[in-house]
Amino acid sequence: MSTSTMTEPSSLPYRPCAGVMLLNADGHVFVGRRSERKGASEGEGRWWQMPQGGIDKGEEAEDAARRELWEETGVRNATFLAQTEDWLVYDLPAELVGVAWKGKYRGQKQMWYAARFEGAEHEINLKPRPDHKAEFDAWRWVPMADLPALVVPFKRAVYATVIETFASLSLE
Repeated sequence: MSTSTMTEPSSLPYRPCAGVMLLNADGHVFVGRRSERKGASEGEGRWWQMPQGGIDKGEEAEDAARRELWEETGVRNATFLAQTEDWLVYDLPAELVGVAWKGKYRGQKQMWYAARFEGAEHEINLKPRPDHKAEFDAWRWVPMADLPALVVPFKRAVYATVIETFASLSLE
C-alpha cells in the first residue's frame, strides 16, 4: 500500500505559503513554467505558476513573498501594492497527499501579494542563487485572464480569487 493511500488528508495541516502576482507596466502577470511536473497528470505537460513558496518558521508572510520572488525570479525591483485579505486554501489531489512535501501537508494556505515590477527585463534571472535549484525553466508575461488556464487544475480556484482581488491593479 502506498503512503498516499494510507494518509487521511483531514489529519494533515496546510503548508503556510506566500505568493506574488508580479505585474509589469502593461498590467500583465509574470508566470514561470515549472521545471518539474509535480501535480501534472500525464498528458498535461508542464504547467505555469506565479512565484510562490513556503513560509519559514518565524518568517512573516510578506518577507517570505519577497524572498520567494527573488529566489524564483531574481527580481528585487518591485513595489508591493496589496495583499489578499485572508489566507487562500487549496487541497492536493488524492494521489499527491502523503507524497508531496514529504507527506507532511494536505495542501497549502497561501497569502498572496500584488507587486509592480520596477526593473528591466534583463534583470529577471530564474537561478539567482547557485546553491538553489531553479524552479522555472521559462517565463513570460500574460494577461491576468489567461492565468487559470495555465495553472495545474487544483490551484485554479485560488488563482481565480487572486485575479478577482487584484484585477483593478492591472489597469493602474
